[in-house]
Amino acid sequence: MFFKRRIEKKTYDKSSKKPVIKSSICNGEQVAGFKDIATGAFEEIMLIKNQDDLVEFKEIYGISEEIEKIY
Repeated sequence: MFFKRRIEKKTYDKSSKKPVIKSSICNGEQVAGFKDIATGAFEEIMLIKNQDDLVEFKEIYGISEEIEKIY
């Protein structure tokens, strides 16, 4: 039997942070996180290995819009 992993919902401050995917130019590694709008600082949340990981990140934080990719 297969069990769907229970996802714990989390929140973030939408007025000061925006969700982004930081992608490495060298090896293509992608990390989902939040960029501080005021300072530009990036906070890493989780490694994105495939499309399922991206869907999980969006589901955890309730993100429905397209996420910007930065390099």
